[in-house]
Amino acid sequence: MTRSETPEPALYAGDDPRRYAELLTEVYDATMSGDKAPARPREVIDDSWNRLLAQGADPDRMNRTSPSVTVGDLELRRQESGLADVVDDLARGLESVITDGDNILVIADRGGRVLWRSGSNRVLTNADRLGFVEGADWAEDAVGTNAIGTALASGRALQVFSAEHFVRSHHTWTCAGAPIRDARTNEVIGVVDVSGPAATIHPTTVALVDAVARLAESHLRELHRRTLDRLRSVAAPMLARLAGRALAVDAHGWVAAVESVADRNRILLPDDLRPGRVWLPSLGSCDMEPLPGGWLVRVGADAGAASDVPTTVVVDLRDGSAPSVRVDTALGGWTNAPTPRHAEILYLLARHRAGRTAAQMAHDLFGDESRVITVRAEMSRLRRQLAGVVVGNPYRFLDDADVQLMLPLDTARLLPHSVAPAVCRARVA
Repeated sequence: MTRSETPEPALYAGDDPRRYAELLTEVYDATMSGDKAPARPREVIDDSWNRLLAQGADPDRMNRTSPSVTVGDLELRRQESGLADVVDDLARGLESVITDGDNILVIADRGGRVLWRSGSNRVLTNADRLGFVEGADWAEDAVGTNAIGTALASGRALQVFSAEHFVRSHHTWTCAGAPIRDARTNEVIGVVDVSGPAATIHPTTVALVDAVARLAESHLRELHRRTLDRLRSVAAPMLARLAGRALAVDAHGWVAAVESVADRNRILLPDDLRPGRVWLPSLGSCDMEPLPGGWLVRVGADAGAASDVPTTVVVDLRDGSAPSVRVDTALGGWTNAPTPRHAEILYLLARHRAGRTAAQMAHDLFGDESRVITVRAEMSRLRRQLAGVVVGNPYRFLDDADVQLMLPLDTARLLPHSVAPAVCRARVA
């Protein structure tokens, strides 16, 4: 199904919700018992019920879902979902339907996993009883027909009311959900949902939820444009110095700029890409140079023509309020301003050139080796910014990079706001 379809409410203005709920209960009871129903449910609901019944799902057993992920794993899922940048936009856009205290706002990932939720204490407590909590799986095959799982399964915005839910314990609820798509690929990356007591149903809610989802998509599109613009500004002088074919792409292969190469939107990049020679299906043999948040791709016969000067990485922590990392390659250089947490990580990686495991990094940063998921989430963000400069297994700078660590003359001034145990120890060493 395409996003051009009109969002589908469960009932329309003028319909009697009480009478409709009674009819739905009759339809539901007959369908689940295998009897002839007095009417057919809406097509999107009928399709969902048929999918679940074909799987042998039991509406009286699919009545609970509980978190199956740790707090750290939940944070990692949030960062990798592609939705973190639009959470505030979604909350602002739907504030009017949750401020009365009856409804809950939920944002789930592409698999139906609840990543964020907000609402009054009363409605959150009611949601807790259904297992409608952060970390829980609300895909259709986990908890039956619902606005999160069924929006993902159908690819459209819809409302689910009362006995349209496959699970009996959900019949006292109504929910409206809309898919959120990656504007670059049109692939669904998550769902935004508003849920509450069945008596609060309003036919316009699903249209509002869908409109807010579209605004979030527009924001993601604009963020992507800005990312490519920043990459293009860094890559332009490098491309100008090249006589051969080259491209600048982000970490996902989206093209920011080209030189003597046919225009294209994206190239396929291999996993765990590192600087050096690589074979790309659409371009053949290429040399890869790191850029902030992406790559400089030098194509074909021109690849390999750069000098053998190694990549130089300068981690400058002399000014504790403005740490920086500069990367210089044979074709030019660029500077990145790391976050406070990333400045701590860069310090540790510069100190430990052989690398740090996630557990070691967790001990260094938090004094707790069990916080590996939090470390992995931070490293995922850092490696997107320093693609090919910071690598994994273990986490470390590129093996042949020339890494220089610049520290304040007075070690007591090293990252003064940091409370990471390893940094605190270095201050008094």
